[in-house]
Amino acid sequence: MTHERRRGHAVPLVLGLAAIALFLGLGAWQVRRRAWKLDLIAAVDRHLHAAPVPAPGPDRWRRLGSRDVYTRLSATGRFDNGRETLVQALTEQGAGYWVVTPLRTTAGFTLLVNRGFVPEAKASPGSRAAGEVAGPVRVVGLLRLSEPEGRFLRPNQPAADRWFSRDVAAIAAKRGLGPVAPYFVDADAAPNPGGLPVGGLTVIRFPNNHLGYAITWFGMAALTAWALVRLVRGGGRG
Repeated sequence: MTHERRRGHAVPLVLGLAAIALFLGLGAWQVRRRAWKLDLIAAVDRHLHAAPVPAPGPDRWRRLGSRDVYTRLSATGRFDNGRETLVQALTEQGAGYWVVTPLRTTAGFTLLVNRGFVPEAKASPGSRAAGEVAGPVRVVGLLRLSEPEGRFLRPNQPAADRWFSRDVAAIAAKRGLGPVAPYFVDADAAPNPGGLPVGGLTVIRFPNNHLGYAITWFGMAALTAWALVRLVRGGGRG
C-alpha cells in the first residue's frame, strides 16, 4: 500500500475501530442487562410464591429498591375512606379507575393501598358504599414503587385532582396525609364487600429483548471489522 493510500485510509480506519469499540461495548452492556433482568425475574418469581411479610416500616424505607418490587405484603389497620384517590386505569375489565386509599396501620404509619379497579360508572364512593369498609381490615398485596409525575404524555394534575399514575408523594401532599410509606400496595383478589373495588389485577411483565440487542450490536461490530479488512486489503474503492 502506498503512502498516499495509507493516509487516505487513516480516517476511515480510525472511525471504523472506534465504531467497533462502541458496538462491542453496547453488546457487552446488553449482556449485562440480560443477566440483571433474568436475576430480577427470578427474584420476583420468588416474591410471588412466598408467604406475605409485614409491610416495611420507616426503618426500612430508605433501603427499598427494584428487587423489593412485587414482594407479597400484609398490613392491618383502618382505611381513611374520606381521602381516597381515583387514578385513571385501563384494565382487562375496561376503562375506569384504581381506588387508592390510605391505610392507617396498627404499626403506626400510613400506607397507600390500591384497593383495585372500579368502572367509570362506579367512580363515586356513594355508588359502592358497601366497599367503603369502616372497621379494622387486613390487606394482603404486592409492594409497588411510587410512579412519580404521571404517564408518558399524561402528567398528573394534582391541582385539578386528575391522576394518571400512582405518585405516592403527590397524592399524600394533595390529601394532607403527612408522612407516608414511599411505596404503595396493590391489593390481592380477596373480594371486597359489594364486589368493588376489584383487586388482584396487577399486570406483571418484564420485556427481555436484551439477547437480541446484544446479537445485533456484536453483528454490527463484525460487519464493521469485515469492512475494515477489505479496506486495508484494497477492497475499498473511491
